[in-house]
Amino acid sequence: MSEAFETACFGIITYVGTARSCFINAVQCAKKGEFEEAKEQIKQGDDAFTEGHHIHADLLALDAGGELKEAGLILMHAEDQLMSAETFRIMAEELIDVYKRLG
Repeated sequence: MSEAFETACFGIITYVGTARSCFINAVQCAKKGEFEEAKEQIKQGDDAFTEGHHIHADLLALDAGGELKEAGLILMHAEDQLMSAETFRIMAEELIDVYKRLG
């Protein structure tokens, strides 16, 4: 496994992990009625997610061009974390909406 590939995978994991944390924090803010802070947490999460998504897209482009010769558990983990963060974002938006309605 090349160092560049490993760095890219860990980049995805780091960025989308940050995004997921922001989305969870957004729900916690909404739970306390802090909807502006929840909105800011969603924005920060979106920014981090976008960075991770760009790295993933670059790896996909390399793979499509036949240039990516590596794969493995670390890439599967990175992709799993990417999908998990995306799911957390969707659920965070729904929960924030529920807290707004209850407030």
